[in-house]
Amino acid sequence: MATLNNRQILLGVTGGIAAYKSAELVRRLRDAGAVVRVVMTRAACEFITPLTMQALSGNPVHRELLDETAEAAMGHIELARWADLVLVAPASADFIARLAHGLADDLLATLCLATDAPVLVAPAMNQAMWRNPATRHNCGVLAQRGVDLLGPGSGSQACGDTGPGRMLEPAELLAAVASRFAPRNLDGIRVMITAGPTREALDPVRYISNHSSGKMGFAIAAAAAEAGAAVTLVSGPVHLDTPARVARIDVSSAMEMHEAVMSRAAQCDIFIACAAVADYRPEHCAGQKIKKSTERMEVRLVRNPDIVADVAALESRPFTVGFAAETTDVVAYARGKLAAKRLDLIVANDVARGDIGFNSEFNEVCLISATDTTELARGTKAQIARALVAAIGARFREGNPAAGEAS
Repeated sequence: MATLNNRQILLGVTGGIAAYKSAELVRRLRDAGAVVRVVMTRAACEFITPLTMQALSGNPVHRELLDETAEAAMGHIELARWADLVLVAPASADFIARLAHGLADDLLATLCLATDAPVLVAPAMNQAMWRNPATRHNCGVLAQRGVDLLGPGSGSQACGDTGPGRMLEPAELLAAVASRFAPRNLDGIRVMITAGPTREALDPVRYISNHSSGKMGFAIAAAAAEAGAAVTLVSGPVHLDTPARVARIDVSSAMEMHEAVMSRAAQCDIFIACAAVADYRPEHCAGQKIKKSTERMEVRLVRNPDIVADVAALESRPFTVGFAAETTDVVAYARGKLAAKRLDLIVANDVARGDIGFNSEFNEVCLISATDTTELARGTKAQIARALVAAIGARFREGNPAAGEAS
């Protein structure tokens, strides 16, 4: 079964005894890696509490179409745009009828009309209601419009009847949802990325740093999440928003970044060292602000640990990708680092150019392995990041063909 890692699933719950199964469905969706938001009709709240669904999904439950707080930002439209897929389970006969007639009289029906995402409906009702010609007609209308009906199953019902109308079991619905998504390059793969500069303190108010903005590393983190990876981003001090579906760890110094990476390296499959880590730090950090008392001040520097080399040297190491930010002989220096640090791949870029690299929205890089060099032409950092993620994922899977497969 395909992973749902980072897939955004909007689960609609309508009124019916089968709503109790929706709680299990949320848990299974999240276990498969999906991000789940729940929308409940008023009738659904009579069968299962919003608090239960909030606790299981990890997100607030949405109930009202006219919520003043949410609607200030057109909340129902934002939800409709957010979803990669909408699943209504259970879908009552009433909801199916309203959806077939294009009504938008509550939040869930409005979302189904407003979304461009696939809409899946899992009917749940009494067997006589399911067989009723009106219900059969409404389901036919939905099918013609591209709405997929999942089930119903057949068996004993809460009312005592036996026959078709049971909502499919959560495991069946999970499989149906997963089947709607094509496999992605990094589905189920755990990726750790470093980004940004480090700051090496001289005293409580001064530090040594560099011009890295973190934009390239953050773009790679976003692209890896889009490709299905579970992404951990270890970031130096930057003024950037955390990409969606990415876990972020903030650090300041090279030593802090080294500790954050090494303590987690064994739990990742791919490590991408994009941060501009200071090679040296002051041997001593003054406890108080250094006063301006002489014409010259000497600072003794000591070498910082080499994070990417230390990761590559681990006995059970992840697929390791380094970055070489150079100002001259870019490819030659990068090849030297690739060999010396025993990396799987290295990304070389020329930071002497003003139109790419540090603080720019654009970049142009070479992806280098032990056997070949691939040039990625100038583009936005988001475009370069997607191309890098595609290439890194392909190289990783060449040596790990079963990586990321669900059990």
